[in-house]
Amino acid sequence: MIKVNLVAVGKVKEKYFADGISEYSKRLSRFCEFKIIEVAEENYQKADDGLVSVIKEKESERILPHLKGFVFAMAIEGEKLSSEKFASTLKNLSNRGVGVITFVIGGSYGLSDQVKKRADKLLSFSDMTFPHTLFRLMLTEQIYRAFSINGGSAYHK
Repeated sequence: MIKVNLVAVGKVKEKYFADGISEYSKRLSRFCEFKIIEVAEENYQKADDGLVSVIKEKESERILPHLKGFVFAMAIEGEKLSSEKFASTLKNLSNRGVGVITFVIGGSYGLSDQVKKRADKLLSFSDMTFPHTLFRLMLTEQIYRAFSINGGSAYHK
């Protein structure tokens, strides 16, 4: 069974997001070994450009050891895919024998260049900015949707 890891900065504090993530994680267990790896977030009230760079570098030191297999980095400048194309991409990786797929979501300031360079693909859902905890729910749902599409489920209409 393929392993899918989601490496994310910070904890989900909102119960309604945590409940949704938990539900899709449970549903994913039919298709893959799904695991969420949380790394500590740097907390600063206000950060200038120099401090933002330091924050992203500190977070990247925590992220990088967890990046295994084929890595998707979630970045606003990444490629935008339809749900069907995303499903096809995951299916192709599986067909090529990729045993581990890792998705990475940065913290409030995004991902460092080092993490983006380590990624095999930069992926974006939109040009809009989302809170990273909401985005974790959105990504978990889309991973589930992709596996459902590939499995021929009626979930994707």
